[in-house]
Amino acid sequence: MKAVVTGGAGFIGSHLVDELLAQHYEVHVLDNLSSGKIDYMHPEATFHQVDICDEQVKSLIASIRPDVVFHLAAQADVQRSIANPGQDAYINLIGTIHLLEAARDAGVNKFIFASTSAVYGNLQKERLVETDAASPISYYGLSKFAAESYIRVFHHLYGLPYTILRFGNVYGPRQTAKGEGGVVAVFMDRILQDTTLTIHGDGEQTRDFVYVKDVVRAIQKSIPRGSQETLHISTGQSTSIKELAQILSEFHGSRLPIRHTSARQGDIKHSCLANEKAAECLEWQPLDDMRSGLLKTYRSYMRSD
Repeated sequence: MKAVVTGGAGFIGSHLVDELLAQHYEVHVLDNLSSGKIDYMHPEATFHQVDICDEQVKSLIASIRPDVVFHLAAQADVQRSIANPGQDAYINLIGTIHLLEAARDAGVNKFIFASTSAVYGNLQKERLVETDAASPISYYGLSKFAAESYIRVFHHLYGLPYTILRFGNVYGPRQTAKGEGGVVAVFMDRILQDTTLTIHGDGEQTRDFVYVKDVVRAIQKSIPRGSQETLHISTGQSTSIKELAQILSEFHGSRLPIRHTSARQGDIKHSCLANEKAAECLEWQPLDDMRSGLLKTYRSYMRSD
């Protein structure tokens, strides 16, 4: 089978490419290297340095004629989306539309889209389910929800099969503290530099942290399953930012210095995603809880230091 992975030189994308190649897929990576790294590229993948917002992406996909498109490329920085909503919308919405048109014209069998828990905004629920209303509080969450809506309409109009996966806070090896980086990557960067960890707000804000290898397994299971579904890829467990810092201090063997700053605009207070629907539709469950996945991540960063 042929696969196209947008953002395949990035954090999640490069892990996905590795696994697809291990399963003997012919893999084509589309990445403009704005946040991805060529060092993450598997040598057996065919690399195309191209921006998904460029019209040439349509002819490229037409020439490849993939069986499946995994769309992971995105502008994923909440604060950057607030500072520049036009750029955020251009990448996350126009880029997605280009890929949808290309997938439709190339007769792609499945379009798998990496979405986000940010579409929900600050809904005051202990665990969110897929039928909860989207109410984003950042342009990033808004642009990803708009992209989801285009995918659904493309299926309605043209029959393009899809699966939309709303990720919790993905973490793991290869995540950087810039661009797509989450709080785990930012904290690990500070630990390696032996500097103070910065917590925005009181540290009581919670996230549903999910290990990257578990996310990749869910993406792969979406190839034959979960068609026309929107699914949470998460652990269904909450961890506060304060708890995260405490666990990393334990792994590090010493108390890490912490300073608190004001909360950031657009940041969500609490986010936890129920994953029962993914368990049913994809026959998937996360294998790593927060502590085991975080320990693997910590050791990986320390080895690469």
